[in-house]
Amino acid sequence: MSAMKYDPQAIETKWQQTWATNGDFHTDHTSDKPKHYVLEMFPYPSGNIHMGHVRNYSLGDVVARFMRMKGKNVMHPMGWDAFGLPAENAAIKNNIHPAKWTHSNIDNMRSQLSRLGYSFDWRRELATCDKEYYRWEQLFFLKFLEKGLLYRKRQAQNWCPTCNTVLANEQVEDGLCWRCDTVVEQRDLAQWFLKITDYAEELLADLEKLKGGWPDRVISMQENWIGKSVGAEIQFKVEDSDETIPVFTTRPDTVFGVTFMSLAPEHPMVEKLIEGKEQAEDVRAFVKRITNMDRIERTSDNLEKEGIFTGAYCINPINGAKIPVYVANFVLVDYGTGAVMAVPAHDQRDFEFARKYDLPLQVVIQPEGEELDTATMTEAASAPGKMVNSGEFTGISNEEGKAKVAAWLQENNCGEKTINYRLRDWNISRQRYWGAPIPVVYCDECGIVPEKEENLPIELPLNVQTHEDGRSPLPDTPEFVNCSCPQCGKPARRETDTMDTFVESSWYFARYTDAQNHEAPFTPEALNYWAPVDQYIGGVEHAILHLLYARFFTKALRDCGYMNFDEPFANLLTQGMVLMDGSKMSKSKGNVVDPTDMIARYGADTVRLFCLFAAPPERDFEWSETGIEGSFRFVNRIWRLIEELEGELLTVQPCSSTADDCTCKEAKSIRLKEHETVKKAGDDIEQRFQFNTAIAAVMELVNELYLAKDALKGDEKGRKVLSSAISTVVNLMSPFTPHLCEEIWEHLGHTERLVHAMWPTYSEEAMVKDVLTVVVQVNGKVRARLEVPASASKEEVEELAKNDANVMKHVEGKTIRKVIVVPGKLVNIVAN
Repeated sequence: MSAMKYDPQAIETKWQQTWATNGDFHTDHTSDKPKHYVLEMFPYPSGNIHMGHVRNYSLGDVVARFMRMKGKNVMHPMGWDAFGLPAENAAIKNNIHPAKWTHSNIDNMRSQLSRLGYSFDWRRELATCDKEYYRWEQLFFLKFLEKGLLYRKRQAQNWCPTCNTVLANEQVEDGLCWRCDTVVEQRDLAQWFLKITDYAEELLADLEKLKGGWPDRVISMQENWIGKSVGAEIQFKVEDSDETIPVFTTRPDTVFGVTFMSLAPEHPMVEKLIEGKEQAEDVRAFVKRITNMDRIERTSDNLEKEGIFTGAYCINPINGAKIPVYVANFVLVDYGTGAVMAVPAHDQRDFEFARKYDLPLQVVIQPEGEELDTATMTEAASAPGKMVNSGEFTGISNEEGKAKVAAWLQENNCGEKTINYRLRDWNISRQRYWGAPIPVVYCDECGIVPEKEENLPIELPLNVQTHEDGRSPLPDTPEFVNCSCPQCGKPARRETDTMDTFVESSWYFARYTDAQNHEAPFTPEALNYWAPVDQYIGGVEHAILHLLYARFFTKALRDCGYMNFDEPFANLLTQGMVLMDGSKMSKSKGNVVDPTDMIARYGADTVRLFCLFAAPPERDFEWSETGIEGSFRFVNRIWRLIEELEGELLTVQPCSSTADDCTCKEAKSIRLKEHETVKKAGDDIEQRFQFNTAIAAVMELVNELYLAKDALKGDEKGRKVLSSAISTVVNLMSPFTPHLCEEIWEHLGHTERLVHAMWPTYSEEAMVKDVLTVVVQVNGKVRARLEVPASASKEEVEELAKNDANVMKHVEGKTIRKVIVVPGKLVNIVAN
């Protein structure tokens, strides 16, 4: 080895081929070892990996390799989130079929990821655009439909005019399409919905099970998105009509203070209320303008409140008051009932609206020690207090009033206690080509008819020409659209919408457990052995998209008899972004670092090491040339250490030297540091995911080996101490830089590959120090550092401190008032 220059390209290619040839990362569910399922969020096959991919999969690979070294039966799969808008749009732009584009990109990215040496079990590889995958998704669709978890209805939808498709609420970000940043419009369409709201309470309650395993931030985001509110639904009768306007409120205690009603522009009652009214056209114009506003902006505290009077009135059921009905821009149709009972004295949005349109205020909650006057109020009063101007409820606390008013409403058949959720059902219909076909047909005789299971998969036709504007070619493909009704056999029309790609990513973790099964989505034996995922790794941006959908899918599949667990991911690690010049890497900003170029220049081990060492996983980190060069220097530093000790090193296991081998202080120091490093690195990886500090601990051990090697060379026992510590370095670094470590391990004479080695075991006895460094302070300032025997008593340490020359100089002429001894750490002398 002394004659060999470190050649990462040759070394890494050698070991990647060896691992693949020997199936070192293959695993199955028949092992008697405890299982550990490690999964990173699978990538969309864009054609090229980026540094975000490298970081994500390097994190997962450390966990997988470490857990394998800890004796676990580890499954670490990889696949492709291959359907969807990005692939279709890119294919259209490049005038190539989406299938050809996608599979070509998969081949390229598989090669790139393989070059990084990740410990994937490639036998489990899947692509969601393959019919062998989406056939089972279509089966789940039929089962959900049978169970009443799917329905089709027409209503206003989020529409992206650029992507030519609808979007779920979760896919609209600040009023823009999450894919192309186009302003989202509203369109009235018939769509398929999954009843995620049926699981709202369980999704919320089960977040408790995830605490400690999931980041608090993600749990909080899901809690807020589900948005549970406890209150009452109150029926306000429309004047001179049999119609009523139901209103959900969390504040039934304020119902006596309602002075007007606010409806969402999309509320189905609006057209009925304005029929025959002189302001009807003005209201319609207002509704059209507000309907296309940014949904997020409409809920902003800074939104200028706007509205228009419908000309209609409703009746407050608790006091008979006649209330004008307005349409308001800040009310959303999909929150509560789409109607708000406005209490401007106690709600700021209502207050601003009332002041703008000169509507009355009525104080019904008087805060402690205040006397509210509606004529002088400059903002709504939201503080708790006593109920006033509230009939029989006057004088009680408003908290008590919430329950009592709700009970009164229920007793008088004009309201009831209820719970509301912000969460809305999941629209899974997409008006695009590149997606899984929805397995239903439309028959003039039978209506909507589900396909028969034996006819699955309903294959997406590949002999179509995509349109430049993104419109789906499926409605114009007779051989796909025209079919026979599965029920009556007469001519029928196939559904031409495809499924939202988040459907595919909601269950892929389960398919990995039995990915090559052609008879079922998975067997219970494989799924029940591997699932749930022990460690999931991915971006926090999926907190209310993929992560929420996957949780719902797990519960729905459980209730359909496919799963026997409640949550898909026991533990979640959300990694930060890779930045350059303070911004997320992107081609448009011209700040992209190509991983392939970096691998060619430094090798995969160095690229992996830098991504893992630069920052803790959950934090963003800044890419820097000096940083990756520093990682490259450390890799070479390990290589040179082995070179310099050529002929001195023995073929021994980590932590194999003994106390008897430590015949000098350097040997004692190295053995102590070796065992301390094993403990720290193991704890940092397993308990805290602090990979950067685990690497730093190994760096310290390497530094000490450089300092001690000359003193230990040439001596049989010293060589054993050196060899043990170097074996430990190689083992501890193997999850981070696996190729380098395999090469060194083989060079050290080991016949079993390092990939099968166990994590070193430290000894508490080896970490007992003979000598401790004690800091001595005089009046709070450090004046000495003493090497004292570990067995020294407090009294002996105190005497040693007092007799130190520098300490004596600083207490000379003073009286020592107090001496505080912290055993093994500190002596503090107070003198004046």
